[in-house]
Amino acid sequence: MKNILYLSAFAFFAISATSCNDNKKARNYNQKTTVDDQGINFIKEAHMGELLEIKFATVAQSKAQNPRVLNFAKMLIADHTTALNELNELAADKDVPKQDTTLLPDQQKMIDGVAQLSGAAFDKAYMQMMVTDHGKDIELYKEATGNKVVKVRKYAEKTLPVLTTHLDSAKVISASLK
Repeated sequence: MKNILYLSAFAFFAISATSCNDNKKARNYNQKTTVDDQGINFIKEAHMGELLEIKFATVAQSKAQNPRVLNFAKMLIADHTTALNELNELAADKDVPKQDTTLLPDQQKMIDGVAQLSGAAFDKAYMQMMVTDHGKDIELYKEATGNKVVKVRKYAEKTLPVLTTHLDSAKVISASLK
């Protein structure tokens, strides 16, 4: 009877000790990352947004007729490649699983639809898409500026002004094409 009592006490303390294992993750953090669910979702959505901008701008470099549209596409490739690299570093630092480098089917369909156009029609459709897409990106990044994880918040705060500049430029170029 005494052995059972000791064994029960030992089991109780062993279970208590393992349950108190503090791995410095909040209750809504998963076991593989050091970012909360909101941060993971932001990183995933931002990653897909960066890829879309780069791939769409690459198409624009070969199809754009207007020099302003062409320069805009070059700027997007440079800025969004930088942002994507920084985002990948953030994801690696926070142990977020590596993201896919292929576009979602609806994103690819959007690019393919505009890519079928040529000349001024392409320029106009591309710039309208850039206005719409950058507006959505800005909302995503604004929300992330309130993230609890400092590095996620700092990345969003750093990238937001670049996206705002892109949106403003896209609006001006789009208006000039009408």
